[in-house]
Amino acid sequence: MALRSAKRERLIVAIQFPNPCRSYDASRHCVCFWGYDNSREITFQVDDAMLRTLQPDAGSDETSILSAFDQSREKLLEMARSRYVSGPQNRYSIS
Repeated sequence: MALRSAKRERLIVAIQFPNPCRSYDASRHCVCFWGYDNSREITFQVDDAMLRTLQPDAGSDETSILSAFDQSREKLLEMARSRYVSGPQNRYSIS
């Protein structure tokens, strides 16, 4: 029974976000950031529209979009955790 509980707990905390780096992709109109499931790197993309929903006063230039991401980082990480499913997929979109 403890093994099952330990396995469940591992599944809940499978994705980690130790790297605070993020970058703006102007061609896709999104901010990219990365999480890790053990040694696997998982890419997350959050589009400009979602960032403007979270930060309505955000501008449309790169600096403003990255600032909106930074201000909403914890909420976005929660959203990323809820969408992530351990498996072969290595790219997720938040929109």
